Amino acid sequence: MSLTLTDIGANLAHDSFDDDRDAVLQRAATAGVRRIVVTGSSFDSNAGAAALAAAHPGRLYATAGVHPHHASDYDDKTDAQIRTLVREPGVVAVGECGLDYFRNFSPREAQLSAFRAQLDIAVATGLPVFLHQRDAHDDFVEVLEPALPQLSRAVAHCFTGEHESLREYLEMGLWIGITGWICDERRGAHLKEIVDIVPDDRLLIETDAPYLLPRTITPKPKSRRNEPAYLTEVVRVVAEARGQSEAHVAQITHENAARFFSLD
Repeated sequence: MSLTLTDIGANLAHDSFDDDRDAVLQRAATAGVRRIVVTGSSFDSNAGAAALAAAHPGRLYATAGVHPHHASDYDDKTDAQIRTLVREPGVVAVGECGLDYFRNFSPREAQLSAFRAQLDIAVATGLPVFLHQRDAHDDFVEVLEPALPQLSRAVAHCFTGEHESLREYLEMGLWIGITGWICDERRGAHLKEIVDIVPDDRLLIETDAPYLLPRTITPKPKSRRNEPAYLTEVVRVVAEARGQSEAHVAQITHENAARFFSLD
């Protein structure tokens, strides 16, 4: 079965791809992954993601932002970089941004400040926002909700939460990005039970490569590194959980990505 897919979040600027990035892209194409949005999450990865998008127009796109882990590094230079990059045609969203209280690699106040600053950029530019939230639901909603009327679109990237938070995000108008977390029988079983409440027109899929290798892939890859070619396994598990065909999930998520990011 031939599918046409969009991976809305892959960290292809990550150094784990430095030795074989072209081969990774070729495997993705062979698997039907026509478009990949390369995640920017720090000053260096923003530059790398934008460069990849510029080198592969119409195939690779990029986001520009600062992950909450790096919020302590958010300064005037970083803010200026993001504001410059979002004017490039291949940069299609602000983020990855948000809050992560799971490890608190950056102090909470720094995370809140960086999150608000990036929402301001998204409002000013009209670009959609690529969101991250872990163990910070209440503060995340408190910061995001007032900005939503001025934002064009927002996606809860790599959603791993419970039924209640999913319902709340949907009521807020967020789109939902599902990764290989749903393929994890230990941590993601609950996602299988609730992913069917996401409306067809707000469902998106992603690998978050090189992280979150789907545990259901057979035979198991020799490397633990995830890559966009494995998006087909996310489609398979999501389709099964939603009671839909893989072709349907592939089509709606590919079309949704084009609408969300205003892709060609």
